[in-house]
Amino acid sequence: MSQVAGERLLNPDLLSRLADMRLIARVVVEGFLLGLHRSPYRGFSVEFSQYRPYMPGDEIRNIDWKVYGRTDRLFIKEFEEETNLSGHVLLDASRSMRVGSEGLSKFDYGRYLAAALAYLLARQQDAVGMVAFDREVIEYLPARCGQGHLESILISLEKLQVREMTDLGPPLHQVAEQIRKRGLVLLISDLQPREGEDWEKQREELEQALAHFRFNGHELLVFHVLDHDELKFTFGQGVRFVDPETGTELVTAPERVREGYLEQMSNFLREMEEVCARYDVDYVQLDTAQPLDYALSAYLATRQRMI
Repeated sequence: MSQVAGERLLNPDLLSRLADMRLIARVVVEGFLLGLHRSPYRGFSVEFSQYRPYMPGDEIRNIDWKVYGRTDRLFIKEFEEETNLSGHVLLDASRSMRVGSEGLSKFDYGRYLAAALAYLLARQQDAVGMVAFDREVIEYLPARCGQGHLESILISLEKLQVREMTDLGPPLHQVAEQIRKRGLVLLISDLQPREGEDWEKQREELEQALAHFRFNGHELLVFHVLDHDELKFTFGQGVRFVDPETGTELVTAPERVREGYLEQMSNFLREMEEVCARYDVDYVQLDTAQPLDYALSAYLATRQRMI
């Protein structure tokens, strides 16, 4: 497979044509790893979970010379108990995730990303769990190792459907209490506030939930998934806007509201990034038009710091 072919397989629009979540996960991860192998960052490859760079004082006998032959860099092979971690993928399945301007919703993009992250964690011999939520936890598979457990996660993601309205605080607090072993928590959500309710209060609820994970010793990476039109407001002529959670409708000429909308969106994104930074939480903004390699690279960077 060529590098170009590998990159094309990360395109979310192409992935939407595949019916099987297991195939989607494998295609995304293998295409991503192919890109890593052929990128300038040759040392940062599929073996990163089993090796670390050689440091002065390390035992020479622990150098893996096969890896050196491929990368021209010295790596020490680590024992599994030194590198394995526990990872949980948390997916927002609330109504606002149904939004999708090009046929691919935020929810589908999030499912593909969740499947790819679970597959990648399992490929690294890590324990992986999955949580789906809206205003409450609707699916919880605790972190375990093994191909059979990965299959269960992928099947659950394939069957999962959008359900109720958003309420981030309660389900996130519940999950923070349920995850006993310290590890990596990967939150995939549009972080959509509830319509008609106090925004300051909702932001505080999100902050408290993130703080709960951090207080319990977890590393946290937030993937903020947004539809391309949500970010850019690329609408023309008269448009009927429908709130995906309440059903409230607004018919207007886009040029009348574009400037105000984009300003509000900019403020919202800045606040979300600041909230995450306040609690030392990694924050990655994702456009559903983006290939998934950007998100997977962010995951690798976070995981590298933990081993």
